[in-house]
Amino acid sequence: MKDCTIIRSGAAVPYTGKQGVDYVPGVSAESCGAQGLCLHLLVLPPGAEARAHVHEGHESAIYVLEGSAAMRHGPGLEQVSTVAAGDFVYIPAGAPHQPFNPSDRPVRALVARTDPNEQESVVLL
Repeated sequence: MKDCTIIRSGAAVPYTGKQGVDYVPGVSAESCGAQGLCLHLLVLPPGAEARAHVHEGHESAIYVLEGSAAMRHGPGLEQVSTVAAGDFVYIPAGAPHQPFNPSDRPVRALVARTDPNEQESVVLL
């Protein structure tokens, strides 16, 4: 039987994902043996822009904690949506997207995926 795991955010070493943005690792297969989900803190500094990508076979859910950002999405990334603190975002598996921060303030958001591995389902476009 597995036991609960506490992951202290102050002890976590941030990393840069394939998408080119920084994450504070949280719950994942790597940190605690998660088998069906991954939860991290995304920090987008002013002017930051992720590389366009998809998550093959895995859904993503995002909750914006502070700041405001934008995201190109859809075929050809032709749609642009803005999000702000308190907004939820759902990204279906395989949906092309590219978050960016056009503001002069950092954006912090919780990112959850149905892929327990931190970066395995990320495919750059």
